Amino acid sequence: MTLAETTATRPRVRRRSAAAERARRFAAIRPWLFLAPALLVYGGFLVLPMLFTLYTSFYSWDGISPLANMTWVGLENYVRAFTADTVARRAFVNNLFWTAGAVIIPTIIGLFLAIALNGVAAVNRALRTIYYAPAVLPLVAVGLIWGWMYNPNFGAVNLFLREIGLGHWAGGWLSSHTMALPATFITFVWSSVGFPMILYLAGLQTIPRELYEAARIDGASRWHCFRFITLPGLVETHVIVLSLAVINGFKVFDLIYTMTYGGPGRSTHVLGTWMYFQAFQFHNAGYGAALAWIIAAIVLVVAVPYIRRMSRS
Repeated sequence: MTLAETTATRPRVRRRSAAAERARRFAAIRPWLFLAPALLVYGGFLVLPMLFTLYTSFYSWDGISPLANMTWVGLENYVRAFTADTVARRAFVNNLFWTAGAVIIPTIIGLFLAIALNGVAAVNRALRTIYYAPAVLPLVAVGLIWGWMYNPNFGAVNLFLREIGLGHWAGGWLSSHTMALPATFITFVWSSVGFPMILYLAGLQTIPRELYEAARIDGASRWHCFRFITLPGLVETHVIVLSLAVINGFKVFDLIYTMTYGGPGRSTHVLGTWMYFQAFQFHNAGYGAALAWIIAAIVLVVAVPYIRRMSRS
């Protein structure tokens, strides 16, 4: 190759190298270009409002006036939630009772429904659909429907009690200080048993049938099969069901808001509804933001170990 040809070839090589470098750079950023629209929506509608709420929780602000009118109070909003605000403490206790019930009752019912309906018969498929159907209904609609059913004058619950001779039990279920929260929780159980049932049904499919056959050959009873095969085989499903039950127990809002509105006499408030009242009804946006972050902290305490365990699995 002559000197002239060598000299003419060098610019082409440099151009090819530059084009290859640009292609590599574009290939590196191309995934981010596809993610950019979703990241913008996620950041604009979730991350930024969440950070602003955290910022607001350290101020006294009505949520309406300009940001310049915000007054720094430090941790006062958080201290108030645990010391001075009796309704917040009552709401926290209600959340604890609600969560305890959500962990125990729908989980047990869902587990036994899953075991009973774990078959290929057509009737089993139909019953699965019936039991799971309430879980897909909006909780606002569920709350309105059951609110009508609990109506003291024309509600189906009181009419049924009168028809079977238990009219002395009929009353204002949602207007009673002692019965309003349990009545609302019954609605929650009705609407939520289908979800753990489906999860347990999926878990039961992963347990080899040979284990049950071998156990029956060895003379094991149904109880022993349940105790030593079914329960250990559903360990991962237990983690999912119980973790989600705790998280949803502290996030409850819709049913309380639509059925009791926190009443009577604020007796059925949970942290979610009391946060809403403070932020949007009483215009204490700073204090409402602090309550929201207390809920978030409680949920994260449960969610982080759950996510880590699922990631290891």
